[in-house]
Amino acid sequence: MMHRNHHGQTALDPDEAEGLKLHGVASRHELDEHEQHNIESAKLKVAALRITPAMLFSERFLRRLHKLMFGEVWRWAGQFRTTDKNIGVGKWQIGIELKKLCDDALFWHEAQTFPADELALRFKHRLVSIHCFPNGNGRHSRLVADLIVTRLYGGAPFSWGRHAGDPLLHDVGAIRDQYLTAMRAADRGDFGPLLAFARS
Repeated sequence: MMHRNHHGQTALDPDEAEGLKLHGVASRHELDEHEQHNIESAKLKVAALRITPAMLFSERFLRRLHKLMFGEVWRWAGQFRTTDKNIGVGKWQIGIELKKLCDDALFWHEAQTFPADELALRFKHRLVSIHCFPNGNGRHSRLVADLIVTRLYGGAPFSWGRHAGDPLLHDVGAIRDQYLTAMRAADRGDFGPLLAFARS
């Protein structure tokens, strides 16, 4: 059931798949619609929060955000994964690596180490690379990046390829391929393609 294996789209183990709260979901498309409705609801709730850097760059908030985004659909929303995947750190390293990332991000913010977009995307890239949750890591990390640029820096949210001029990029598959190519470049330390994609 639901085998997905790109950045943010992870194959679910049977026990994770059993965490589905909804009954009668017949297709991946139908599940995606339920998840998207949940995510839109989460965005409205988060919009009402006063967000500080110390709050945003914390395990507590990141877990809470994932639960808000997926809690109507999955019982394990907001809970760290308890299985190892073919991407991400080992399950026992999640909390440690997330703490390191949050500490680094607070330092970057206070020291103005990077421009707003780059800080947000470096955080997003490392967050999805840790792969904290059984699923939804890509969407969760993109929303976190949006919150960083909008709530901490007063900028516009990222477009994530939606405004690309090439008509071929209106195809979801083509946009996804471009995103994955940019993420792989970031894996090698080159954030240029991800910066360009996020604002395209």
